[in-house]
Amino acid sequence: MSFRSIEQLLRRNSKIKISQSIANGIHDQKEEQSVQTLRESLLASNQLPEKFDDHHVLLRFLRMRGFNIIKAKEMFLNMLKWREDCAVDTIAKDFKFEEFDALKRCYPHGFHGVDRFGRPLYIERIGSVDLSKLMQVTSIDRYIKYHISEQEKTLSLRYPACSLAAKKHISSTTAILDVKGLGMNNFSKAAREMFIEIQKIDSNYYPETLHQLYIINAGSGFRALWKVLKAFMEARTLKKIQVLGTNYLSTVLEAVEPSNLPEFLGGTCTCSATGGCLLQDKGPWTDAGIIRASKEPSARHVDPTCGRKRTLGMLLLEDNQVANQMSGNTHQKQANEQISGKIQELEDCAAQTKETLETLICKQKELAIHIEQLRKLVRDDVLPEKNTNIQTLK
Repeated sequence: MSFRSIEQLLRRNSKIKISQSIANGIHDQKEEQSVQTLRESLLASNQLPEKFDDHHVLLRFLRMRGFNIIKAKEMFLNMLKWREDCAVDTIAKDFKFEEFDALKRCYPHGFHGVDRFGRPLYIERIGSVDLSKLMQVTSIDRYIKYHISEQEKTLSLRYPACSLAAKKHISSTTAILDVKGLGMNNFSKAAREMFIEIQKIDSNYYPETLHQLYIINAGSGFRALWKVLKAFMEARTLKKIQVLGTNYLSTVLEAVEPSNLPEFLGGTCTCSATGGCLLQDKGPWTDAGIIRASKEPSARHVDPTCGRKRTLGMLLLEDNQVANQMSGNTHQKQANEQISGKIQELEDCAAQTKETLETLICKQKELAIHIEQLRKLVRDDVLPEKNTNIQTLK
């Protein structure tokens, strides 16, 4: 937390508890400075909609661009333009994907629980896709709109619900891609076009929402295809991808509990009562209690970094009214400890500064003495020389 953040908290006359503001405003100092710089730049040109005036949102764009403020701002503005051109808000609100059930039958995919950290777990059995049927039940354009609507749902519902359930900020997804049987021969032109467009959307407009991708059952055919696909992906994204063969289970289980891993991937979940693991969208976001909590008025806080209201899903979610974990007194105690720690830090800094100043003053006095001594030597040497010259002239 920066000194400026503490100062803003002390000045704010708000009904929001100071402990909540401090808890929600604690970020890495360097990251916070970068976010604040980007935010001020966007506000100066009136290019920061309230919906995106959020520490974690801006941080995603900064991370994707290596904390280069200019590049991050350009990427952010491109995202806003894309959302306007494609009417993304309208898609998120009104788009109806009537062919959903038919799509699931020929393209098994979906969210299924969470990883060990609490992130949403997304699974695709892309090697089992019947592409000819897929193109019969939908079009590339409609599938892309469906993909966008799912991304929006993840941001607005899945991440906030997972954050509540895990009692910590969640803003990325763990994914498993089963490519058994997939190779160059069955990766058609339509499939390539769809992959390239979706990759572009995810990288450019939903950056840093992938935590880890496990590509499993990768045979020789897929590995040849992978060499081609990598050319369309960001270097930062590629670092988050592990390509595994058939002996993938031990690696995947390091990230996912067996109970959250479908049986067909080596886990213990069958979801037989609901028609299969990839059909029910299983996760904290389907818990009625969590959904109600995320919509309560108390689930909106003021973030000292941005100074505006933010949704619960974008916070650390430590408020006692929402997570029911800590009492108000505990929050106040933590707040006092935070402020006391900052005061002590500043007092130590002031003491060190005073000591440094006293040392510099002593040095200044010593230098003044040395300068005067040198000047005296010069005068003593010059005067005899002048007297000698005068005697010679006489």
